[in-house]
Amino acid sequence: MNFDVFVTCAVTGSGETADKHPNLPITPAQIADAAIEAAKAGAAIAHIHVRDPATGLGSRDPALYREVVERVRASDTDVIINLTAGMGGDLVFGQGETPLPLNAKGTDMVGPLERLVHVKELLPEICTIDCGTMNFSAGDYVMTNTPSMLRAMAAAVQSYGVRPELEVFDMGHLVMVKQLIKEGLISDPVMIQLCMGIPYGAPDDMLTTAAMVAQLPPNAIFSGFSIGRHQLPYVAMAALAGGNVRVGLEDNLYLDKGVFASNGDLVERAVTILKNMGARIMTPEQTRAKLKLNRR
Repeated sequence: MNFDVFVTCAVTGSGETADKHPNLPITPAQIADAAIEAAKAGAAIAHIHVRDPATGLGSRDPALYREVVERVRASDTDVIINLTAGMGGDLVFGQGETPLPLNAKGTDMVGPLERLVHVKELLPEICTIDCGTMNFSAGDYVMTNTPSMLRAMAAAVQSYGVRPELEVFDMGHLVMVKQLIKEGLISDPVMIQLCMGIPYGAPDDMLTTAAMVAQLPPNAIFSGFSIGRHQLPYVAMAALAGGNVRVGLEDNLYLDKGVFASNGDLVERAVTILKNMGARIMTPEQTRAKLKLNRR
């Protein structure tokens, strides 16, 4: 078990959940406030997506990221900023016998460096890199991250002095992680997020978790999370497996059955679970030291 745990809060995500939760953070001000709320509840890291304020849908507009980051940095609350770089790799095929042309409504496919424009401009301490391609829904959407894309993104992030959090959704993604390390594109310490329980990725049962942990690169620092009602039980699972934890409205909208959560609620519940297990909750400064982050 890991007895010194840092908590990440993924405060909004990019999924079509704006109409499923009455207080999901959507505007830059709401997202920044959510990150600050999570930090005050005990999160060391805020994982941040942005949304189009007019539609509530996920966005990769650098101006929206800038407003969120500037608001968080100007606050009186310390929290490590972790910006997603997952947007811009979305392919939605046409249905049935006409997969081409692609569905323009859902497809958003840009080059690897364009996916990092906001990271280069704002230089967060951490940004995410999704380490593989996978089916991500029951329809025709494919999350797309080819090996050449990932090499380009890893090299760019390394040159920016930003710590990549390597998002691993299945066992094959760990193969890619190890290849990037072998090629010198990931600097120590290697930071990995095990993203469990997502359809068509690795399930969140104990045996799969143990198998994923057993395949981690030596000395990697990892976190783990699951989605929906399994998010909070997985807090204990991740710590028992030797990792750190992630909660937040990106992955789960409820505190209890029928009870909508806030990000602060989810962090507080996670902290309670961890403390009752005998773990200590790491501060942002302790987490920076562990991850050797470049504070901005």
